[in-house]
Amino acid sequence: MIDKLQYEKQLIKDGYARICGVDEVGRGPLAGPVVCAAVIMPLDDIIESVDDSKKLSAKKREKLSEIILKKAIAYSICLIEPQIIDEINILQATRLCMKNAVESLEVKPDFVLTDGNMTLDIQIPQKSIVKGDSLSYTIGCASIVAKVYRDKLMCEYDKIYPEYCFAKNKGYGTEIHIRALERAGLCPVHRRSFTKRWQ
Repeated sequence: MIDKLQYEKQLIKDGYARICGVDEVGRGPLAGPVVCAAVIMPLDDIIESVDDSKKLSAKKREKLSEIILKKAIAYSICLIEPQIIDEINILQATRLCMKNAVESLEVKPDFVLTDGNMTLDIQIPQKSIVKGDSLSYTIGCASIVAKVYRDKLMCEYDKIYPEYCFAKNKGYGTEIHIRALERAGLCPVHRRSFTKRWQ
């Protein structure tokens, strides 16, 4: 059984109090923004069932996201639009999005835990954890918040551009999405750098 507070407990022992978890959603899709969430959670009032957002059902994620946002000491959600992703590439866009999310927090964290192997351009001590959304409670909370926010956004885009079925595929390159691209071409929320073959 993984102790999802192992990193947070060690940081508290090291004298840090406000530990921020950061995660992104949407690096791989052909359409829509990349979304990052940063959260500082109380560590004496743990929410059961927090996990990597990809392992949870949509209904479970939505319920957990509501609870996380109510309990959070501070949270921030930022996004980088497809046009900027095309200009600076998805890696730099993700890094910028994470940095913006941390810097938008109303409470300044003492330490930042990020998912993956991202080093952020911030003046706060940080550690990146591969598979952090499964291994760290605070990163898991950020993962859920970011995923729920982006999924809702893609459902809104689905109403504007229904032919791409964004509500179902969330902008990822599913068979239905690819067929729609071949039939209808690109819409304004497609990433041009990801969809060159349909231009």
